[in-house]
Amino acid sequence: MEISSVEDWPFKATRPFIISGPCSAETESQVHYTARKLKKTGKVNLFRAGIWKPRTRPNSFEGVGEIGLQWLVEAGKAQGLPTTTEVANAQHVELALKAGVDVLWVGARTTVNPFSVQEIADAVKGVDIPVIIKNPINPDLQLWIGAIERFALNGINKLMAMHRGFSSSLPSPYRNLPMWEIPIALKAEIPSIPILCDPSHICGNRHMLSGVAQKAMDLGMHGLMLESHPTPDEAWSDAKQQVTPEDFDTLLEQLQLRSTETSDPIIANKLHTLREEIDLIDQGILRLVAQRFGIIEQIGEYKKENDLTILQLDRWKEILQSRSELAKTLNIPDAFVSKYLEFMHKESIKAQSAIMNKGKEDELLW
Repeated sequence: MEISSVEDWPFKATRPFIISGPCSAETESQVHYTARKLKKTGKVNLFRAGIWKPRTRPNSFEGVGEIGLQWLVEAGKAQGLPTTTEVANAQHVELALKAGVDVLWVGARTTVNPFSVQEIADAVKGVDIPVIIKNPINPDLQLWIGAIERFALNGINKLMAMHRGFSSSLPSPYRNLPMWEIPIALKAEIPSIPILCDPSHICGNRHMLSGVAQKAMDLGMHGLMLESHPTPDEAWSDAKQQVTPEDFDTLLEQLQLRSTETSDPIIANKLHTLREEIDLIDQGILRLVAQRFGIIEQIGEYKKENDLTILQLDRWKEILQSRSELAKTLNIPDAFVSKYLEFMHKESIKAQSAIMNKGKEDELLW
């Protein structure tokens, strides 16, 4: 997949790349005022405003529509800031391009639908414009990759991904669970794509923004999208997650930016040595896991010969208790141990079940 370097973008897109502006364009004066205040911070690379707002339920504010494009572009030009907005269909693309928007982004509610993504990708085919693609609402890495590929296959190679978290019904302090492992996996699959983070939508509130923004930078993400509004509490959409331009400036001032790589040979050599130690430990762990599975197979054969059930509940309870107690003495987090034990137990049951039901593998569903 060919993705051009950010150095080839028509404006500065080097790290840290910062996008900010109101969640929604509400009035012409609000858009111009926000752009002017954000420009004064000297920290914004791209000015944003939502024009069409996909809402969960009807009768909510769904954006001012086409007139907002004029406000956005004029405000950007007045402050010398490139502009971006979300597009959800071909008509949005046509209107945004006609108005002179510099960058388009595809929202999470759109990325989840391949038909909609393809429609937008077809609408920008042959147009030299950068496109940012947010992750789908649900934690589906392949769906995210597929959306990126649809644009790349249509010749759009100025691409970025945007991590905005994932919807969940589980209780959480976040509006959308970060699930950092998914954008990390995306980077592993497509190393050339810059990944931005949207703390505003991950948090859903302004008091957690700083921590999530710092985590994103510590993970080597390329930049941030942070929503800013002159009077956040009076915003017509997503009021709790927006900050004033002044608070936006303070947040970025306090952000610690670390290098993604080092040219210092002493530091590089030390890291190499430590990583070699990890490599040796991992090799040892995998050999022990293989040895463990060998014993599990022996247990499966023994249970089969003696007509014993696969699940031995008392034994499972004893494993949970003893391993958890040992983990505490070793300062290993409870959550990690719990996940490890559950995964190993599931794999043990699968292995023993295969032995018990040899010849009936097609009937086993896991």
